[in-house]
Amino acid sequence: MSKSIKVNVKAMSIMALLVALNIVLSQTLTIHTWNLKIGFNFIPVVVAAMMYGPFAAGLVGALGDIVSAVAFPVGPYFPGFTLTAAITGIVFGLFLKKKPTIVKIVMSVLIVQLIIGWFGNTYFIHVLYGSPYKALFISRIPQCLGMS
Repeated sequence: MSKSIKVNVKAMSIMALLVALNIVLSQTLTIHTWNLKIGFNFIPVVVAAMMYGPFAAGLVGALGDIVSAVAFPVGPYFPGFTLTAAITGIVFGLFLKKKPTIVKIVMSVLIVQLIIGWFGNTYFIHVLYGSPYKALFISRIPQCLGMS
């Protein structure tokens, strides 16, 4: 009584390429400081979201974050950032998998930048480095609004 598991090799290969692209973009076209990260590594996550949905996009975001953090550390690895990377992919997947419209794109970006990025990542930076939350919150306004 063995159940057959269907594996889509093409989808897995494309997702692996998107993870690799996420890693490359997070290291090349990105500005890194201890409390700021501006880059284009969200693009492979959005592509995964549009092609395969929330689970795949969350996986691409999480795996890209883990491998980037381990292979090219900017600071200590912190699983909170992996969680926000996965949630970012899930949000994009929920909004963009079926018929992405301007409204859905704007809503997904606002949720990702203003809720996940501004509140979530700011909280995790606060926990990781012990910096005052309010000061971090204010200092991250330009990044979160600029990326929105």
